[in-house]
Amino acid sequence: MKYVFVTGGVVSSLGKGLTAAALGALLESRGLTVRIQKFDPYLNVDPGTMSPFQHGEVYVLEDGAETDLDLGHYERFTSGKLSRLNNLTSGQVYESVIQKERRGDYLGATVQVIPHVTNEIKDRIHAAAKDVDVLITEIGGTTGDIEGLPFLEALRQFALEAGPRDVVFMHVTLVPFLNAAGELKTKPTQQSVAKLREIGIQPHVVVCRCDRPLDSSLRDKISMFCNVPMKAVIECRDVAHSIYELPLALQKEGLDEIVVELFGLKYPAPTRNIWEEIVRRILNPAHEVRIGVVGKYIELQDAYKSVYESLTHAGIANNCRVNIVRIDAEDLEKKNGLAQLRGLDGILVPGGFGDRGTEGKIAAARHAREKKVPYYGLCLGLQIAVIEFARNVIKLPRANSTEFDLKTPHPVINMMEEQKKIIDKGATMRLGSYECALTAGTRASKAYGKTNVRERHRHRYEVNNAYVGQLQRAGLIVSGINPRRNLVEIVELKNHPWFLGVQFHPEFQSKPSAPHPLFAAFIAAAIKNKKGGKSRPTQKRKGAKK
Repeated sequence: MKYVFVTGGVVSSLGKGLTAAALGALLESRGLTVRIQKFDPYLNVDPGTMSPFQHGEVYVLEDGAETDLDLGHYERFTSGKLSRLNNLTSGQVYESVIQKERRGDYLGATVQVIPHVTNEIKDRIHAAAKDVDVLITEIGGTTGDIEGLPFLEALRQFALEAGPRDVVFMHVTLVPFLNAAGELKTKPTQQSVAKLREIGIQPHVVVCRCDRPLDSSLRDKISMFCNVPMKAVIECRDVAHSIYELPLALQKEGLDEIVVELFGLKYPAPTRNIWEEIVRRILNPAHEVRIGVVGKYIELQDAYKSVYESLTHAGIANNCRVNIVRIDAEDLEKKNGLAQLRGLDGILVPGGFGDRGTEGKIAAARHAREKKVPYYGLCLGLQIAVIEFARNVIKLPRANSTEFDLKTPHPVINMMEEQKKIIDKGATMRLGSYECALTAGTRASKAYGKTNVRERHRHRYEVNNAYVGQLQRAGLIVSGINPRRNLVEIVELKNHPWFLGVQFHPEFQSKPSAPHPLFAAFIAAAIKNKKGGKSRPTQKRKGAKK
């Protein structure tokens, strides 16, 4: 077993997760089996109860674990499916230690950070490393944060126990450019590595985030003061167009070659890199569409991270550039707010919680239905479509067509009885992978090319089966159900170019090399819709190769 530990310094949000994911992709292309895990120092048990404004999206795994959004990068860049073993928080660590102490597992010993907390962290590394060649572990936060110290101490111990040829430490840091000085400054990197060395960890590789080239004199300086070989000082600049350029950029810097060399492995680089073709399709598409994403967390880029990436993947599948137009759902509730929907080639309503912005989303669904614009609803987006249809097509009383009025005896969208009894908010929804049986001849079944699929869920409300017959008679097609509980999973509209809502989160199973079929079908419908409008031809990106 080989282990790569990824730490970060100077500031947060440097892209440690993307760097770890890109390294995993490069090692996997060499023939190694790779898994990636994330350690988060915060005391929440998981990010499931966190506001998207605080932490971005919650990424759900096959086994129902609510995890950090970086796990989405890990699954998109590598082939392995992850589990709850691949995300660990301080909250989980201390919860486990306290439960063991209460059971008497420690036989009366004084429970301390060392060895009990650090042992818990090391056990998780071992558990996640089964059946793989390389385990990459990213440590969240910034070196020097007090809450991250137990994790770094655990890594120091682990490296000592595993041996020098089996562990590589990679430190991602910032090399800022100061306008007043007119140069890049290495001092923050030096101080960050010094802090790491105080803890007892000497990085083998320093990845330098910068916005301009790192010349040889700066590399030499970082090499000397940080005690790493000059070739292990890696320049990591912002990529020009897409995060999927990152594996190519890091390969050009020789990162994967350094890592396999440090491990003493003989896995040569492949002659063909799939990321070259992915980037080529992104830079030089044949089509271009504008997709409106109508949400309530639009201000934060990471709140719908997987949705945005899945749209990019669907663009790759259709040789199309997808221009995302972020639309705040509350703005659609204002006078003349619907003007923002004009000129869109498709409308997507993603998941969400609470009633803020709901009326704006319902207005967007109505616009898509009446104006024949391709519509794609994810989780809440399906419920919004059903509510709009119930209100404006079959004319149900308004109180009966909102999922948020729990006093209504039979709302069209309702909470399951078992959900009504739950008090805790965390990890209490319908979570993880569930089966969906598809109806033959529908758009959904044609897109999937299968009769049964499994998709990941994260929600509390369901379509009320008492209204399904009435909805179907009025023209709403139920094209997918959960066979075990007879729950609506997918709905479509008759007599519409492409109008589809899903109760699950397909964005959690899309990759640049394997776009999700429903996303791909949605973008194909958007292209067709745009062609019907006789729109302008696509403009190539600057610097794109022919």
